[in-house]
Amino acid sequence: MVGLRFDRLLYDNSADIAAVSLSGTTYVYYYSASSQHGPAGIHELSIMGVPDSINHQESYNLSSPFVASPSLDTNGKTSPYQPLAASYSAVMDVTPMLYVFWAGKVAGDPTTASSGYEQLSLISRPIDNGTWMSSAQEQIPLGSAGSGGSSAAYYINKFKGPCSRVNITVYERSGYVGGRSTTVDVHGDPLQPVEVGASIFVQVNHNLVSAVNEFGLSTGSYDSGKKEIEQTLGVYNGAEWVFRGSDNGWWGIVKLLWKYGMAPIQTQRLMKKTVGLFLKMYEAPAFPFKDLSQTVYDLGLTEATAMTGKQYLRENRIDTSDGSFATDIIQASTRVNYAQNIDNIHGLETMVCMATDGAMQVKGGNWQIFAGMLKASNAHTVLNTSITSIHRQPNGTYTLTTTSSTKSTLRNHDTIILAAPLQYADLTISPQPLNPPPAIPYVSLHVTLFTSSSPLNPLVFNLPHTSTVPSTILTTLRSPPPALPLPYYSISTLRLVTNPKTSSREYLYKIFSAAELTDAYIHSLLRDNDPSSTSQLTWIHRKLWQSYPYLPPRVTFEDVKMELEEGEGEVWYTSGIEGFISTMETSSLMGMNVARLVVEGWEGEGRGVSEGEKGREGGKGKVGLGWEDKDL
Repeated sequence: MVGLRFDRLLYDNSADIAAVSLSGTTYVYYYSASSQHGPAGIHELSIMGVPDSINHQESYNLSSPFVASPSLDTNGKTSPYQPLAASYSAVMDVTPMLYVFWAGKVAGDPTTASSGYEQLSLISRPIDNGTWMSSAQEQIPLGSAGSGGSSAAYYINKFKGPCSRVNITVYERSGYVGGRSTTVDVHGDPLQPVEVGASIFVQVNHNLVSAVNEFGLSTGSYDSGKKEIEQTLGVYNGAEWVFRGSDNGWWGIVKLLWKYGMAPIQTQRLMKKTVGLFLKMYEAPAFPFKDLSQTVYDLGLTEATAMTGKQYLRENRIDTSDGSFATDIIQASTRVNYAQNIDNIHGLETMVCMATDGAMQVKGGNWQIFAGMLKASNAHTVLNTSITSIHRQPNGTYTLTTTSSTKSTLRNHDTIILAAPLQYADLTISPQPLNPPPAIPYVSLHVTLFTSSSPLNPLVFNLPHTSTVPSTILTTLRSPPPALPLPYYSISTLRLVTNPKTSSREYLYKIFSAAELTDAYIHSLLRDNDPSSTSQLTWIHRKLWQSYPYLPPRVTFEDVKMELEEGEGEVWYTSGIEGFISTMETSSLMGMNVARLVVEGWEGEGRGVSEGEKGREGGKGKVGLGWEDKDL
């Protein structure tokens, strides 16, 4: 089915006119919202045969009064909105255009006809699935329903004028909303969800916190579900525990100050200074930014991105004696958050790892933030569907090929936003981009969730048999590094859950590792295990993520949009920010940034906004904000 929507409202703005073509016949409808035009709803005006040649016209009888009915023919049934003629015309190689002519009316009087014809609307772009398209309505597809795509949709809807018409379609190749933020149900019980991806965000994540408040989502501290388990934290290097303390954040812990002197306080000060520079990206004059590399430089953040975390700490005279705070504590944080060590990851991301104040998560799953954004944007979300090709047409629009498990479909759109790493998108762009983002290596992170009635075995972690293993185990490297490093980055005892089959209480564990862990190895971590059996594992779930890029020092970053060859045209791109900072929050920031730039482009061209909205400042300055992930 091909749908065509007219941009003109009739008389008292209560009626829309539209034409829908199906199987060679054109059906003309109007929508009425008031009793003046008959009962509220959609009414069929007429049925027109398909023209057999260019400029074919069909005339209609105007002598009889119109009767609102879903099954009208064209004989003796007319109305103030009766079409007089329809004409198809082919222009160059563009899709044929449909012109519909209507009887002229006296303004405000739907019963009075004047002589002559009036061309009411010109439709140039048909789309499928019966969706009506306005010639003045912006058609925007978004690739991915994760943080970047959901945020772009949400903020386009916020930044556009209240009278603007924007049709946003979000294509998501997976079967759920949320991207790398998703949950699974423990033991298949929907009352016991657990995050399998991005687990927490923090208080400085303005966009996420703002969205949580707007959508009325319930949050809890990261350890709010762990009340039945004593919360302790330890850093283990495979041979010894370099630090053990309470799991309530790094700051204010006397043990840290006692062991590491002023290094924790100095690190906190440097973190606040560095993160403070980053937060300027949400405000004018930095926001919106067309060039990420230039903005990072202008804000003074290249000082942090140009060197490793280890170098950045030493440059700022932190931990210059033996470096133990950096390797024991800061490196444990970069490993659990990014699976990278401080002599590899850049300094800015190192500081992001230490911004842990106010860690929280949405009860039931952080994915609800992104679902709320999509709902608020009025976007149409299409799951299990990939964009496989983008082709720019001579008239400036873009044809997308989307593929699901059952079919491939062509769709026309005005503005394209890709919100997933291009290197994993498996799509072609024509004409080719002049500045395609380079492929960058991503970390392959294995997440293992499992349940057992058995606690962790202290002997495995070089603790006395009578000891209790810390509920959060972070890791670091010992010097010199062993031939066989630890096979995991972290092990967390999340909380107690109920096994629905036995009604017994069990421990829920989560492990991050560089390779898949076998059932036998996992079983070996548990107390009183039987080496010949893995029966202590009552439920297990594995997930492999391309979780975040490797983040070495760099001073340039991917462009916000890809310019196309052979003239004007661009594809907006949100994932270029991941090499700068890879979090849910920064993806949301880039989605918001692209949304502002897109709307500003419409305002400059007089597209997608009403006359009263042109030149409007709406959205500049300090804007509502978005989210972050710390575990992934």
